Amino acid sequence: MNFFKNLISSALGTFIALGLLFVFMFVFIAGSIAVLEEEGDAVKIDENTILVFDMKTPIQDREPQSFSFADALDLDQEAYGLNTILPAIAHASTDDRIAGISIENMAAMGGVANLTAVREALEAFKESGKFIYAYGDFFTQTDYYLASVADSIFVHPEGSINFRGLSAEVLYYKSAQEKSGISMEVIRNGKYKSAVEPFLDDSMSNENRTQIKSYLESIWGSLITAVSKSRGIKENALNAFADTLAGITAASAQQATLIDGTTTRRAFKEKLEQRIDGAGFADFTDYMRIAGRNKGKGPNRIAVVYAQGEIIYGEGGKDIIGQEKIIESLKRIGKKKNIKAVVLRVNSPGGSALASELIWEEIEHLKKTKKVVVSMGNVAASGGYYIAAGADEIVAEPTTITGSIGVWGLLPNFNKLASRWGINAEQVTTNKQSLQYSPFEPVSSATRQEFKIGINQVYETFLSRVAAGRKMTRNEVHEVAQGRVWSGVDAKKAGLVDHLGGLDLALERAAVLAEIENYKITTYPRYEDDLESLLGELFSGPFGRVKTALPPELSLWIGSAKSLKNPANQIQARLPYTLNIY
Repeated sequence: MNFFKNLISSALGTFIALGLLFVFMFVFIAGSIAVLEEEGDAVKIDENTILVFDMKTPIQDREPQSFSFADALDLDQEAYGLNTILPAIAHASTDDRIAGISIENMAAMGGVANLTAVREALEAFKESGKFIYAYGDFFTQTDYYLASVADSIFVHPEGSINFRGLSAEVLYYKSAQEKSGISMEVIRNGKYKSAVEPFLDDSMSNENRTQIKSYLESIWGSLITAVSKSRGIKENALNAFADTLAGITAASAQQATLIDGTTTRRAFKEKLEQRIDGAGFADFTDYMRIAGRNKGKGPNRIAVVYAQGEIIYGEGGKDIIGQEKIIESLKRIGKKKNIKAVVLRVNSPGGSALASELIWEEIEHLKKTKKVVVSMGNVAASGGYYIAAGADEIVAEPTTITGSIGVWGLLPNFNKLASRWGINAEQVTTNKQSLQYSPFEPVSSATRQEFKIGINQVYETFLSRVAAGRKMTRNEVHEVAQGRVWSGVDAKKAGLVDHLGGLDLALERAAVLAEIENYKITTYPRYEDDLESLLGELFSGPFGRVKTALPPELSLWIGSAKSLKNPANQIQARLPYTLNIY
């Protein structure tokens, strides 16, 4: 009997192994073919070509760097990077074959700061004398912000424009904690550190309301100014349109001059063909493959280091900042004599205070031989600002969320829930302080004091890092710190950033500081996929994305529970919550 069991098991194992081998062989062969086609410039661009910019794919700071099944199988790419989009738009402005750009299928994802960078590149494209048209079945608010750069904007007759102003919503859990028996023990520093506020109260504090209103109004002001300039509509009129929902129907949007007309998808294409005799169409993403890389010239290099995602203590990955991968990249850069400057592109809400400090230390060492400029993306706050603070110069978009210089800790506690269920935790110790913390016991005053000491120390260190980097006193930093969040515009007024602009401006400043004119760009970190990550991509499903769909405060709860296993992640320098702008 065992013989047959073993035989069946062996046969099944062999079958699975051969199946996986076949899949990998197929994928890698397909990937090789795709690379060969790309290198062979398979994309053909004729005269009078209109580039179709499809906005349904998310925009990140950096395009995916490593092997992807989606790429190998020629599926839709998961995201596009500013590092290829912006050079491709710039190249198109000088390419005689390109007549114009059509922005279509609006559902723009990528954050306001990233869309601002794309919008500014499109504005520069228009200065070459070429045209931009935009069409949407409907427009979200960020869709319209991007589309407003176009010479002409069209929407489907049954569509609309969601133009109403910005809002933020924060969930509060104090009463829910009392009912559930699960609570979060909070230790914080800074009156504006509102990341933990939802666990302390059932309503928003005046300080939190003040800061949210402040940066929402600042970001909205930047959006309105840009739309006003492009559309020739006064800012007070745009605010009136938002208050009265002038874009609620396509007809009312046209009457308010928010758009130039209504049309169907097919009729929109006919308009483009009427604009350019003999017009042809090419996918912008295909064009990026042949024109989207900034090749540069000369022997000099500027390294762009991408720091994207939450900061954790550990190795890190493509969407998570770990000190080890960043430090490894910075050390490698430090050894290369042809790299004259570094641009650190930060897009992070922060995270582990210790990991942030370790990255800051390596940047300080690198500054002895290289100039370092920070470029802030959608968000560079708390730990994200920590790692930026020591740079020679900091560049932020007007719509960047930054600051949040403050520290906090969360301790999940199940004592009440355990009591209700009749669960009793007993401990055995050798010393008075042997048991640092048990989530099944009430938090002792000694434990609270221990964490408070650590948090105060980290906060004071954070202040000193910012003070040294920004050439401010400790008290001057404290006045603009305490966890308060700023827009890029207000952060510049507060002395936390030097310039308003995107990655291109940061590269310009790096070149000036390094005293070089011609250079090529090289990017870091460099990731290598292993078998585990490839299988994870192949077999990933919707349940792996559950955590990202949770309210940010609950994601903090989950992260805090995990941090009990790793003390290096217990003290956090992290943005209060995720701001979604629609």
